[in-house]
Amino acid sequence: MSDNNGTFSYTYSAKQQDEVKRIREKYIAPEENKMELLRRLDKSAEKRGTIVSIVIGIIGSLLLGTGMACVMELTDFFIIGIAIGIVGIIFIALAFPVYKTITKKQREKLTPQIIELSDELMQKK
Repeated sequence: MSDNNGTFSYTYSAKQQDEVKRIREKYIAPEENKMELLRRLDKSAEKRGTIVSIVIGIIGSLLLGTGMACVMELTDFFIIGIAIGIVGIIFIALAFPVYKTITKKQREKLTPQIIELSDELMQKK
């Protein structure tokens, strides 16, 4: 502490300054940098396709299991079980092509933003 011309100044220790910074960062809105935005956009391109394909795969697996149960345990439903199992196999087989199609469409939609951000990042370096 010093008293120069009627002014008061105080300096914190390094430990206190770090604590002050941490507290201050809690209250200041975080600024998203362009690299984080680029990563987030890249992940979002795959998210919808992943969710849809997982749902289709789960439905297909349940149908296949139901068909197998009908064939092995409920002999009166043998033909119906085979049909349900085939539908389940079709669903399972469609899960990956659906993922690829949805992801491709999402990437096409996000391409202008990704190219713009990547160009800006490349120019900085």
